[in-house]
This record gives sequence, structure tokens and C-alpha cells, in this order.
Amino acid sequence: MMHKLLRACALGLGSLALPANAPAQAEVIRFETLESAPAFQGRSFEGTGPYLRITGRATIAVDPADPRNAVIADIDRAPRNAQGRVEAMADVVLLRPADPARGNGTLLVDVPNRGRKLAPQLFDDAAQPGANRAEQDADAGIGFLHRQGYSMAWIGWQADIPSRPLQLALQAPTLTGVTGPSRDEFLFDHLRNPVTATLSWPIADPASLRVTVRGHWSEPRQTPEGLAIRATGDRTVEITRPASGFDAGALYEVTYTARDPIVTGLGFAAMRDVAAFLRREGGPENPLAHQGRPTVQRAIGFGVSQSGRFLRDFLWLGFNEDTSGRMVFDGLMPHVAGARRMATNYRFGHPGRNARHPQDPAWQADLGPFTYATMQDPITGRRDGLMLRCRLNATCPRVMQTDSEHEWWASRASLLVTDFEGHHIELPPDVRAYMIAGTPHYAGPAETVRRAPTMALPVNPMDAGPPMRALLVAMQDWLAEGVEPPASRVPMRAHGTLVEAAQAVPVNIPGLPYAGLFTGAAFSDQSVFPPKLIGEYPVFVPLADADGMSIAGIRMLPLAVPRASYTGWNPRAEGHGAGTLFPLQGAVAPFAATRADRMAANDPRPSLAERYADDAAYVEAVRQAAARMVAERLLLREDAARAAERAASGRLAQLGQ
Repeated sequence: MMHKLLRACALGLGSLALPANAPAQAEVIRFETLESAPAFQGRSFEGTGPYLRITGRATIAVDPADPRNAVIADIDRAPRNAQGRVEAMADVVLLRPADPARGNGTLLVDVPNRGRKLAPQLFDDAAQPGANRAEQDADAGIGFLHRQGYSMAWIGWQADIPSRPLQLALQAPTLTGVTGPSRDEFLFDHLRNPVTATLSWPIADPASLRVTVRGHWSEPRQTPEGLAIRATGDRTVEITRPASGFDAGALYEVTYTARDPIVTGLGFAAMRDVAAFLRREGGPENPLAHQGRPTVQRAIGFGVSQSGRFLRDFLWLGFNEDTSGRMVFDGLMPHVAGARRMATNYRFGHPGRNARHPQDPAWQADLGPFTYATMQDPITGRRDGLMLRCRLNATCPRVMQTDSEHEWWASRASLLVTDFEGHHIELPPDVRAYMIAGTPHYAGPAETVRRAPTMALPVNPMDAGPPMRALLVAMQDWLAEGVEPPASRVPMRAHGTLVEAAQAVPVNIPGLPYAGLFTGAAFSDQSVFPPKLIGEYPVFVPLADADGMSIAGIRMLPLAVPRASYTGWNPRAEGHGAGTLFPLQGAVAPFAATRADRMAANDPRPSLAERYADDAAYVEAVRQAAARMVAERLLLREDAARAAERAASGRLAQLGQ
């Protein structure tokens, strides 16, 4: 056992602390178990049995002199404890088999997204808010993760949000009295006036507040008559908008002098240290240990959207090496992160920031490196890559990056597989990339087509759960058995499936007006305020077939045997910034029922009657396509059976019919 223990103190169900003379590599100095109770009302899962839900807090103490920690912005300014360490406290929630011997030996760390748990929704088809609670029987959904035997952890890392029920956070030091420039950008999607907005950081001087407006980031910032701003609280402002000249999709940028930044980069250290502790510590202070030994042999880091970008930065900054020089995560699965990073490890950073198509690209989250291989950037002259640091100390995990199709339109995902000049590159052998074609950024399994006044087209409801379950099984097999996963499935320049936007999609499909909209990529000078755009990188998008759907990627059954066209893009509606993409969404355009209907609509896409002789033929086509996907290890047998049932009942296409 790594540490000798003090007596448990009476906090919650127990609190165990490490002695003051613990070894230097012991970064978790205290783990407090606040609650331990049966999960899901005691529901038992085939092959694994019931689960326990454990709620706790982990206190870390980071040595600023350790080179592994020196990368944390402002770590040298943070207050220290008596041992010269910088402390932070992370909320932790665990799920583990009640009988540890029935687990699969893998710890799945689902990095919280703005404090929330998303893996249960994606992998288990669990509905929110129950997926975030894990209390009721139904909160486990189909119970996929539990039947597989995973131990699961959620570790609070985001220090700019509060810790509260169902929201995991990190309590990190504040640099009281430190001030500096900050900015926020708002797109309100309504015309109410005036409007209240919340800033990212406290205002040091209300007189420093400035506001500008523009219709699109590429346009000049303006200060028209009638535009005004005033502070209404520590972090809140009231913006009075001009009476005319700008629609609901206009961009309002607020600049100000901020104060009291938090050392938000400690979130990476918290994830590293707590994950390493849960994985390797064998003593009773670790809720995942049993009979003096750890119960997990490997760990997978998984994150959705913001959390996927967190994992890309976690890797790039070198945090997959723990303070004893060991690998933290054997596998990483960043989901819907595109080629973006995040703005967490900066003074007055923006952990939640992710600029969308009409918004300013000159944020730290949009800087390189973009891909895993190490390359020379011709604009900056810098040679870098997401795996540069881990290659130097043999702590590189196996990586599966999964993206919706939306990320290839809105988050420059082409930069995963192209160099800075737009040429094809191969991914490293320990990296796979998969685009789930025809999907929005994120959607639930029960969603159906809907309309929204802010979007020009019907909203794509396609859920990515089935292929994600298959890929998680492939990752487990890769780590535990050494079985190579399926080859990457993404658009590529070398395959002719990654192209200039102007030639990507047919323009003659009724209901899918295509204008070649996508988010570009740029390098910005962050040493000036506001940052200045210096240069741009070429970005490409997926080539579509005659139905308007991507040729490359994992084509789920609703695309392989379609009843509609599904896209990863959806333009903004008139009055809401028309001519730009709506964030996070895709579109859907159902096929005509008969040839006569499509001819009347000038629709070049074959009708349903032309594609399928009858409903039975459609269901049989689904079964055959499902069998092919199972053979390719891109679909599980249980999901193939569910898909056939959904096809027979008319629910597979998620069209709400």
C-alpha cells in the first residue's frame, strides 16, 4: 500500500487522510466518502449484479516545483499549504459493482461536461436528469455500461462553476487582487431590450466596461447610437441594444478589467491525480480498492464536447503522466471535440468557451495544435502535436476520437487528417478517428424531428449511441486483449471524400438549400487585446452523395437504409443571423413517398416507393445492413436487434411518424 493512514475521521461515512510525511508523489492527500448507497434501487445487471453509488471529495496537493505541474498557468502565484503545496478539492462520484470481482477491470472516467454526467445518456440511452442521478431503476437505461462491468468515475475539474447537487466542480485557489483584461461574446437569438448577461469573471472596475456589436465576426466592431452597457452586479451587466440595424443573431462583445482569477489549470492536475489514485491506490481510503488491492487494471478517459476538448488538452499538456511517471489513462475517447482544444489553462480563461460559426475565432480554444501527429506550423514556425509530450516519456494512450458530422462543418475536424497546407496526413498507429455520418453535435435516443424558429431547416434528431457502444467495446478489446480496433472511418483528402465546401453537397435537393457554410480555422495573436487574426488554415468538409449525405464515416442504419437525408449542418433562419450555421445542429429532409410526389417537387432523390417495395422489404434491408455493420464491429448484435424492431415499428428513422 502506497500510504500509511491516519485514523478515519467522522465526516460523512468516513474521511481518510495521508500523513504529513507521505511520499512526494502522493498528490491525493485526503479522500472523503460522503455517501455510499445502492445505485438504481438495487437493480441487478446480467453478468455483474448490483452497483454501488459513492459520493465523495478528493483533496489534492500539487508541488509547484515538479516540472509536470509547472505548465499550470499561475501555479507560481497560488497560495500554498505548510508543505509548500497548492491544494484543490474535487467533487467525485463513483459507480462500481457491489461485488468487485464481477467487474471487467476497467475504470471508465467520464469527464464531466459543465459538471454533468453524459456517458450514461450516450452509452446507456438513459434519460436526463435521471442519467445524472443514478438513483432510480430507470436511471440506468439499457444498462450497457453496467452489464459490461465497468467501474465509473466522475471527477470535478471545472473551477469556474459552483459545486452543488448534480454538478461536479473543483474548488481551486483564487488569486485575490490580481486584475487583467477579459472579454465575453454573446449571441442572444432574441430582440428583447435591454438584456442581462453574465460575464465569465468578476468586474474589477465598472468604468472599464465596453460593448461593441457586429453581424458576423468578420465584420468591424461597431458602437452605434443606442448601444450601451452598465454593471448590475459583480459579474452581471445590462446591455441596451441599438434600435435598428442588427437582427437577433448579432454578436455583442464585452471587454472589461476583470479581477480575482482562479487557477483553473489545476483541473488537469485534479483529473490526473484523482484518476491515478482511484486506479492504483490499494488502501481503504480508495473506494475502488478491495482487500488491500486496486480492483481496476486499466483506465479509459471519455469526454463529450467540452470534456472531449478537455481530454485533448490533457494529453497535449502532458497530464497523462502521473507524478510517479506512470500512464494515467491507457485509452482516451474524446467525443465531438473536432480539432479544437480549450481555454482552461490561462489567466482569466474560459473553460466553457467554444466559438460557433458566426462568432469570433480568435480565442485560445481555436489555436493549434489540431492533430495528434507532430508537425511544423508554417504560420507560427512552431513544431507541435497533441502527442508531442507523451511521446517523450512513453505515456501516450491509445486514442479513439469520435465526432459527429457536425464537427466536420463547425469544428474544423478536417485538421485531424490534413497538414497546415491542406494535404492528407496519416494518423499515428495508436490513434483512430471516426466520423458518425449524418449526426448533429449531440442528440438523445428518443428525439424526433422538430422545427425551431432560429433554424432554417427541420432539426436532425439522430442519436450516435449504437456505434459509440460498439467502439467502446473495441477500445476495451484493444486495451485488454490487444485486438486492433476497426480502421478509421473519416473523410480523407487521399480518398476524395474530403473536399472544398463549394463542391461538397448537391444544390438541387428541395428542403436542403446548400450554401457551402462552414467554420474556418485561424491563428490569432493572443498578446494583444482583443486578439488579432494573423493567418488562416485550409479547412475541408465531407463529400456528400446524391441524397446529400456524407459518403465517408460510419453510416448508421438510418443512413445506410434511409427514409430521409440527414446532415451535420443547419443554417440559421432569417432574422437570426441568416447566412451562418446554427450551432450544434444538423438538418433532415424526408424522401417523397412516391415517384409522382418527388417529380412534382423536382426532387432528384428516389422516393420511398422506388427504394423499397414495401415495409417488409425496408425492414429486411435494415437487417442486412445491420449484419454488415456487426461484421465490421461498428454495431453490437443487441443494437442490430433493436434496430430491426425499431424499423418494423417505424421508429428507426426518428422522423416522428
